[in-house]
Amino acid sequence: MKIALAQINTHIGNFEANKSKIISAIKRAEKDGADIIVFPELSICGYPPLDFLEFNDFIKRCLIAIDEIALECKNIAAIVGGPSINPKVEGKNLFNSAFFIYGGEVKRVVHKTLLPNYDVFDEYRYFESNEDFHCIEYKGETIALTICEDLWDIDDDKMYVKWPMDELIKQQPTVMINIAASPFSYAHAENRKRVLHQTANKFNLPIFYVNHVGAQTELVFDGGSLVMNAKGNVVCELAYFEEDFRVFELDWVKTAKSIPFEMSNNFVGEDLYISRIHSALILGIRDYFGKMGFTKAILGLSGGIDSAVVFALAAEALGNENVLGILMPSPYSSEHSIADALQLAKHLNAATSTIPISPAFEAIKHSLSPEFEGLAEDLTEENMQARIRGVLLMAMSNKKGYILLNTSNKSEAAVGYGTLYGDMCGGLSVIGDVYKTQVYALANYINRAKEIIPINSIIKPPSAELRPDQKDSDSLPDYEILDKVLYNYIELKKGPEEIINQGFDKALVNRVLKMVNTNEYKRFQTPPMIRVSTKAFGLGRRMPLVGKYLS
Repeated sequence: MKIALAQINTHIGNFEANKSKIISAIKRAEKDGADIIVFPELSICGYPPLDFLEFNDFIKRCLIAIDEIALECKNIAAIVGGPSINPKVEGKNLFNSAFFIYGGEVKRVVHKTLLPNYDVFDEYRYFESNEDFHCIEYKGETIALTICEDLWDIDDDKMYVKWPMDELIKQQPTVMINIAASPFSYAHAENRKRVLHQTANKFNLPIFYVNHVGAQTELVFDGGSLVMNAKGNVVCELAYFEEDFRVFELDWVKTAKSIPFEMSNNFVGEDLYISRIHSALILGIRDYFGKMGFTKAILGLSGGIDSAVVFALAAEALGNENVLGILMPSPYSSEHSIADALQLAKHLNAATSTIPISPAFEAIKHSLSPEFEGLAEDLTEENMQARIRGVLLMAMSNKKGYILLNTSNKSEAAVGYGTLYGDMCGGLSVIGDVYKTQVYALANYINRAKEIIPINSIIKPPSAELRPDQKDSDSLPDYEILDKVLYNYIELKKGPEEIINQGFDKALVNRVLKMVNTNEYKRFQTPPMIRVSTKAFGLGRRMPLVGKYLS
C-alpha cells in the first residue's frame, strides 16, 4: 500500500482555502499512485480554532467542506482532521476527529481520546474524549488511526488513565497513522522523535506521522512529519518550516534504513536551537502578516540589539521594501546609536525615517510643570519618552497602514523592564519569547554569512538611553546570570530554594522572582508573542495578576 503524507499550512476558518489545498493534494497523490493520503489534525478548519468551535455555523461549514472533499475521493482514500458532532446528550457537543474518506463518502470517523489541557492546549474545553476503539481495514492493511496526543502519553509520569494503542493493538494492526498539530519549541523535534520512537518500538509497528506547518498568531508549527519503521527508527523526515508532500510504499518502510538523530538537554545557546528559532520567527512573522492580509511592518529602530534583530527578521520575512524603521532620538541618545541604526538599514537596503522626540518631550514636561513643580525627575520622565515613541509609532501605523512590531525580549518582559503604552505596544511581539542572551546569538546567526547587524550593536552595553549614561546593568543583573535564573523559574518551574542551591545568590534570586511575579499585569497587556520555548508568556502561561506568591 502506498501512503501519502500532506504537510500543509492551513488558515483558521478559511474553509475554501483549506479545502482547495486538501483537494489539490488528493489529486496529486492519486496521480502519484497513492492508495491513501493523510492530512494533519483539524486540517479542515485550522488549529487551534479555539472558541470558533462554539459557533454552530463554524461546525456546519467544516462538515460541508468534508463532504465536498469526499466527492474527490472516488479511487483514493483520505484521512482529514476536523471537528465532528457528538450525538449523545451526555458530554461535550463535539469530538476532535479524523475522517476516513473513500468511495466518495465518509466511511469512518475516529475520535481523539487523550485531550490535552496543559500549556497552550485547552481541548477539553471543547471536545469529548473517545471511548470506542476500532482499527480501519483498508486494502489488506489494518490501520490504527490516532490523533496527536493519543500517542504521547508514553512517559512514566502518565497524564491519562487509558491509552488508545493499548486497546487498538488487540485488533492486530499492521501500521499506525497519527495526525497531529504539534506546536514548535526549539527542542521539540527531538522530544517528538523520542516519543514516537518509544511508541513504535513498544508496539513493533511502523508509524506514519503528519504534522501541521505554519503559524497561527503566537503558535508556530514546524512540520517535521516523519515515517518510522517498526523498530522506531526514522526512515524519512519531511521538511521543517515549509509545506511538503511525500508518497511512501509501506513495504519499503518496513525494510528501509534509518536516519540517526541525537538528543540534547542543554540550555538554549546551541547553534541548532538558534537556527530553529530563527526559522520559527521568520515563519511566525510571515504567516501573521499573510493570513491577516497585512503587507508592511514598522518598528522603532534604536541602534540596539533588540530592534536590530527584529528589523533584520522582518526584512527577511516580508521583504526589505515592506519594512520601515523609525529612528526617534531622545536628548540622551548617543551619536553611535543613530549611526548603528542607519548602518543596519543600509545593510538591509531598507527605508528609515527620523522623528526626534525632544519637542514632544519638552511640550509634555511644560504641560505637567504646574503639577510636577518641586519634584525631581525620575522614572516618570523616562516613561514619558518611551510613551512618546509609542504614540509616534502608532500614529505612523494608523496613517500609513503599517503594523507595528514590538521589539521587547523575554528577559525584559519577564522582569517588567519596559513601559506600558510605550516600548511594549505593537501588533506582534517578535522576540518576546527570546531571552536576551539568545538575541545576541540570533544576531550572530543573522551575520553568519556577512555583516548585516552592525558589530557595534552587538558588542556595546545595552541601554534604554532614557537618562544620561544609562545602562541595563544599572537596573538588572548581568543577562548571562539573569537568563539562567529566569529559565529555571519559567521553563523548568523551579522554586527559589532549588535555584539558589544551584549556586545563585539568594538575594538576587528572590529579587528576580519577585520582579517576574509583580509584573504579570504588564505582560497581560502585551501583544501576542511568537512562541519558541517550552513555556512562553501568553496563551500557555496563566498566572494570577494579584497573587502573593514570591511577590
